Amino acid sequence: MSKGTQYVSKVPDENGLISWSTEENSIWQMLFTRQLAYIKDKACDEYHTGLAALNLPIDRVPQLNDVSQVLYAATGWQCHPVPALIGFGEFFKLLSEKKFPVATFIRRKEEMDYLQEPDIFHEIFGHCPLLVNPSFANYTQAYGKMGLNASKEQRVFLARLYWFTIEFGLLDTPKGLRVYGGGILSSPAETEYAINNEDVERKPFNVLDVLRTPYRIDIMQPIYYTLTKVSDLDDIRKFSVEDIMAQIAQAKQLGLHTAKFPTKPVT
Repeated sequence: MSKGTQYVSKVPDENGLISWSTEENSIWQMLFTRQLAYIKDKACDEYHTGLAALNLPIDRVPQLNDVSQVLYAATGWQCHPVPALIGFGEFFKLLSEKKFPVATFIRRKEEMDYLQEPDIFHEIFGHCPLLVNPSFANYTQAYGKMGLNASKEQRVFLARLYWFTIEFGLLDTPKGLRVYGGGILSSPAETEYAINNEDVERKPFNVLDVLRTPYRIDIMQPIYYTLTKVSDLDDIRKFSVEDIMAQIAQAKQLGLHTAKFPTKPVT
């Protein structure tokens, strides 16, 4: 949810279908086949299980109705088409209703390697496979409910919780590091970096630490937080809204950790 975008989402027809051009389908195929190779031994088992269940087409952009049908049967979730950018209020509301917001545009060829705003490839390939998993799906809904009545300031802290789990979460498993965050899973460079870079800091997940950790959306992450398995999200989900807000209040009182990245240049 950046401040501006050059992209415009496509509007589904009366049957919920979206018309994609030959060029757009080609971009999907290139993104899909490339990233599938990158995540083979790096994505978590739960992701691979979900990806197999979705059975996404390789040669064309999938229709949201088809993805929703699988998600709904598994966990009660659906994809919900949205403009390229939506506000925090709508974002939290949709998640609380088990509707995953999907911006219905796909990046251009010149932005194949990096796109700041989330496109349909990021949302479908990066996130939807794990929405087949009950622990991930329930956590995502609980997160939406947390944000519904949060203040603007509290939502800034909550954004860090989303960032370091749903977007950039790692698992420290007996088989080694594995990825479950969609921001990593949809990026070849970040997939390699998150798993293999020796300078990256990887810390066991702690809610208070996460709430105090600043981040930038336009760089490789200098720090990741690890769980041992996706079902560990159940433990976070069981925090009451009051508990989370108390943690936010404590994080505010203690202050943010020192940023591990340079200040973003003003343009």
